[in-house]
Amino acid sequence: MNNLKYFVESKAFGVCSYLGERLHMPKKNIRLFFIYLSFATAGSTIVPYLILAFWVKLREYVNSERTAVWDL
Repeated sequence: MNNLKYFVESKAFGVCSYLGERLHMPKKNIRLFFIYLSFATAGSTIVPYLILAFWVKLREYVNSERTAVWDL
């Protein structure tokens, strides 16, 4: 059960953690914001969440260290 909890927290709340670090806000407040906003707008906050998740992964990919062709 703890493995499932860790997996969900690390994968599903990754965007909230990233935004919390960037905005210097507690992750808990950002998670609550998404929850309250999803109730207020009948679940349409999933689209901005997925866009932010894609953006975070794209930034990680671009910022990752790549090897040059001649180093292989």
